[in-house]
Amino acid sequence: MGKESPEAHLGSGPGPGPGECLLEGFLAEAHAAAPMDLPALVNRCATAIGTEHVVVCLVDLQQRHLVPLTDGQPILGVDSSTAGLAYRALALRIEESGDGRLIAWLPMVDGAERLGVIGVRTTSLDATRLRRCRMLASVLAMAITSKRSYSDSFARLTRTELMELPAEMLRAFLPPRTVGNARALSTAVLEPAYKIGGDAFDHSLTQSTLHAEIFDAMGHDLASGLTIAVVTAGCRNARRSGADLPELVGTIDRALAQWLPDKYCTGVVTQLDVADGTFRWCNCGHPPPLLIRDQRVLDKALERPAQPPMGLPALLSDTPREAYEAELRPGDRVLLYTDGVTEARMEGGAEFGLGRFTDTIIRATAAGEPAPEALRLLIHSLLDRQSDRLRDDATMLLVEWRPPCTE
Repeated sequence: MGKESPEAHLGSGPGPGPGECLLEGFLAEAHAAAPMDLPALVNRCATAIGTEHVVVCLVDLQQRHLVPLTDGQPILGVDSSTAGLAYRALALRIEESGDGRLIAWLPMVDGAERLGVIGVRTTSLDATRLRRCRMLASVLAMAITSKRSYSDSFARLTRTELMELPAEMLRAFLPPRTVGNARALSTAVLEPAYKIGGDAFDHSLTQSTLHAEIFDAMGHDLASGLTIAVVTAGCRNARRSGADLPELVGTIDRALAQWLPDKYCTGVVTQLDVADGTFRWCNCGHPPPLLIRDQRVLDKALERPAQPPMGLPALLSDTPREAYEAELRPGDRVLLYTDGVTEARMEGGAEFGLGRFTDTIIRATAAGEPAPEALRLLIHSLLDRQSDRLRDDATMLLVEWRPPCTE
């Protein structure tokens, strides 16, 4: 007797519904489509789900504009449009078009990373259509994320000016702006977006731990980008080998001493236990992290003796690397930043300073915005005070612990 096929044990059951067929077909086509063919594919799908037209918009590098994938559509402001409100709030927003139709704006999110929005034009929006629109936004986010790693199309679309070579090299090493899950999140911003040379961030999430790092290499040229490349590679290599924080920093020290002995880098490397909120960090010649609790910055809560910068200076020091530890409370945020933030000059020449920075943090977080939006507002506030002209790289990374309520 021949063997039964595996499908024989699944039972006949009901066939796939229209929604399942739609998803199956879209997934198959999206997998094979070229990046800039996605809008046409999406609009064929729009007809099938009972809507008229879909606009796909990606957020630009500085998160100020939502740029459509197709020509002829207007660029929308993140801070001045209904589409931007959907992006900022990570929620559905609906507006009326001039001809009586509705436009439903839905955020496109890959994991915790905000990519942009889709705008669905329709005569009406019932529960079934809305569910299918959400499905479309979710699948499209995954398709865009998978394709932008090997295509320049999305990168070109989301840039508003030419990028300098050191910035191009450094951005090749950067992870997504935001990573996280239901328990913890790390999100970062880096300016000037097109001229950075010496700052960088990194973050990674495992089942038990959120890793987050911020780096500031000496100089602002191609050589500083090379320094960041060695630092980032050393960090990831040690992290993926299960190294504890002092050992991780030691790996970076030795890598820089071997390959770039005349360079050094300051930074903070951290680990957050996503289950119990234990926060550990090593500070290597860098500004101390700031603890934000109940919309207040707790003065010197995470200030500890700074250790030597990473590289040859550390190997010449007798001071061993040390990891510090603090217990976070649910809802706490920890902000890492480079000195380009506090040393920035405002109009008139006055230094921005830690006091103004702290006040700006409080205002950015007081409205209860999600961490990525609070950080976007914070960096824009800094840029707006200086007419988008920074003398030095300014990088910020925000870690948030948000365990589920047990009550």
